[in-house]
Amino acid sequence: MSANSSSQIIGFSTFEVKLDTGELRQRGQKVKLQEQPFQVLAALLERPGEVVSREELRRRLWPADTFVDFDHSLNAAIKRLRDALGESSESPVFIETMARRGYRFIAPVATGASQEAAKGIFSPTSGAKDFANTRAGIGWRALAALAMIVVSLVGALLFAGYKTSSSVPGEHIKSLAVLPLENLSHDPAQEYFSDGMTEALTDDLAKMATLRVVSRMSAMRYKATKKPLAEIARELNVDGVIEGSVLRSGNRVRIRAELIDARTDQHLWGQSYERDLSDVFMMQSEVAQAVALEVRLKLTPEEQARLQQGREVNAEAFQAYLRAMSLDTTRRQEIKKAQSYYEYAIQKDPGFAAAYVGLARCYRNLGEFRWLSPPDAYPPAKQAIRKALELDEKDCGAHWTLADLSWRYDWDWEATERELRYALELCPNNASAHWHKGWYSGWNGRGTEALGEMAKARELDPLLPLLLTGRALINYHLRNYKAMVEVGRQDVTSDANSWSAHFLLGVGYEGSDRTLDAIREYQKAVELSEGDQDPAAGLAHAYASTGRSAEAQKLLREWQHQSESNYISPYMIATVYASLGEKDKAFEYLEKAYQERSSDLPYFLRADLRIDSLRSAPRFQNLLGRMNFPK
Repeated sequence: MSANSSSQIIGFSTFEVKLDTGELRQRGQKVKLQEQPFQVLAALLERPGEVVSREELRRRLWPADTFVDFDHSLNAAIKRLRDALGESSESPVFIETMARRGYRFIAPVATGASQEAAKGIFSPTSGAKDFANTRAGIGWRALAALAMIVVSLVGALLFAGYKTSSSVPGEHIKSLAVLPLENLSHDPAQEYFSDGMTEALTDDLAKMATLRVVSRMSAMRYKATKKPLAEIARELNVDGVIEGSVLRSGNRVRIRAELIDARTDQHLWGQSYERDLSDVFMMQSEVAQAVALEVRLKLTPEEQARLQQGREVNAEAFQAYLRAMSLDTTRRQEIKKAQSYYEYAIQKDPGFAAAYVGLARCYRNLGEFRWLSPPDAYPPAKQAIRKALELDEKDCGAHWTLADLSWRYDWDWEATERELRYALELCPNNASAHWHKGWYSGWNGRGTEALGEMAKARELDPLLPLLLTGRALINYHLRNYKAMVEVGRQDVTSDANSWSAHFLLGVGYEGSDRTLDAIREYQKAVELSEGDQDPAAGLAHAYASTGRSAEAQKLLREWQHQSESNYISPYMIATVYASLGEKDKAFEYLEKAYQERSSDLPYFLRADLRIDSLRSAPRFQNLLGRMNFPK
């Protein structure tokens, strides 16, 4: 170790602090510590045994023009530092609180050059005599020199860029995860903002075809986790991670991003950016370009142009957009809230393409879950997605959303295939696009291709939600009930609160002649689904097949009453009549479903076991012919 490198290392107890890379290690293992707590530690280590006042820390951590709740933020930084060191304020081993004054580092320390000789004193139980001897051994001139180095280093790090030299070239980073950005405001009401910025940065990085970026949904599982980066990298199957933080003050936003080789824990790059909220897209593009440069990506001219085309966005529109993205769009009330936020964003900024995509998906989900009728849901969804594509024709998410609308409402199979292919051309590493392609291929009877697409989605994003559900859906359309039971059991174990997992497992059981098991799963799905009609109709069919026709008839009466104020799918009504053997009524409602372009009709008609009793009838074959299903 050179004299220069050793001077950047300070040891105490079982810990080692690397000032040049901003790392804290314990017995050689990296301890995760955010930027501000680390800066507090660096300041205390400059002057061990002396009081560092709160005002000194304020001047050091936050520039004079920064608006922040200082007391709250510093207290939070100290708490995180204590947590990382494994101590409490009541029984401090390293950091002593000096009431109304500041903090003092009380454990013995040694610089890198003295660590071999000092190993014997690195114990939290060392006494004052050892502490005095250690300080005398280091020498006050050495401490003064160290202080100068730390001041210069931390000053350079504070809200400015730094870059570390890497002994391992950046070009071996071929896959990344953007871990949830830390909310430095420490205000829970602002979590939507840091989470939204995480997703926005993830989306920008994912635009580069030669870089695999796992989805925000997978990465969010590691929010506030204490897992080592190497373990996270193994679980996500990535080479590197991006960690960072977001601090928002009024309409100013500061992002700190760091690129880390997750397998070696080596910091490859770090930078801070500060912009007005209206310039946030440009800021995200700058981060993505910096990462691309660091990992030596060979960008196409088109990719370079896309990364450089960041536009200004209305600040209120952007905040509304982030609030919408933070909501769960599988639940009715949250979808309605998200819809309102997207509409507000569009009102404030009519050129905001991503807001139109979000609005289209809200309408699509309201139609798919039967909370709106097809005429009320799908035309406005198509209108929004068309507008999004006018503004950004290269948005792959817009294309796979348009594919879904072409499939479920337009019944245009060629357009569906075309849009899915184009989405994958634009974003070949987008796991969600492969997932949708696999789902549609399974519906089309192309089982090998469908499972291949799901396998690709898993390879790209191992923890992507709905991977198991995707396999169950493919087997549903292939009527492979044995496989549905196998996958369904895994899915229910993975997420016991997923109504769709219980429902699909129920279908697998019913198709395998295990009707009592199916009833149990259907009942659970009904309980969890917020009144979704699909599991209710499945339960009615299972009841009817076991002689409990009164239960199925009761559901029909309830739906008739509910239809006075809510949309009830005529297709679902048809399945219940088919279960009861009332074929004329079943066909009457299938025709109603056809006339209103029910999204249930194309999706279920060819595979649904609830209507097997109708399949041999000429009227059924006529309906299939009119819909012109792909061969």
